[in-house]
Amino acid sequence: MAEYTSEAVEVTPYFDVEMFMGVAQETRIGGQVMDRLVENWEKWCKELTVRRVKAGKIEYLVAWLSEAVENEVDAMWDTAPSDAHLFNSLAQAIVMATIQDVLPEVQDAGCAPAPKPTEALQDALEAEGIPYNLSVTALTRRYAVVTHHPFKGGCEICYLLPDCPKGNGDKSASTVVLPGYEPGSAD
Repeated sequence: MAEYTSEAVEVTPYFDVEMFMGVAQETRIGGQVMDRLVENWEKWCKELTVRRVKAGKIEYLVAWLSEAVENEVDAMWDTAPSDAHLFNSLAQAIVMATIQDVLPEVQDAGCAPAPKPTEALQDALEAEGIPYNLSVTALTRRYAVVTHHPFKGGCEICYLLPDCPKGNGDKSASTVVLPGYEPGSAD
């Protein structure tokens, strides 16, 4: 296993309603729903892990929500799919707000570019408990991001660019993928 260092990053992301509305693709949210969203934001921020990881010569920022959040959202899909959609978007927004809080340049770039999953990075993240699933080049936590720290650029440095609809100009590409609707999943 390659040597790596890891340190906690203290972040308290704020609830950016405008960003959340964009992620959720909503134009209006009622008061009771907003109260539940804010309540879960506060609860789920306690399930947030943010680490600065140095693997080899490269530094990264990694943020993820615990499996408990994934399980909570998954349970909603069976009982209240519209709620599940909103709370899935809320979890995504927490991670996005966290990354933007530490690396404000990400907001201007419109994305936190994914680094190449080098062996050193894979080993470090495995040791941190958030390994890569290399069959889809993604982290094993659903609500997670790994990007370069400090910020190094946008789409032009992203490892996923060849397969990214957004990075390849497909403006109609959905940014929200619901469970069971992943590309290649059987209907």
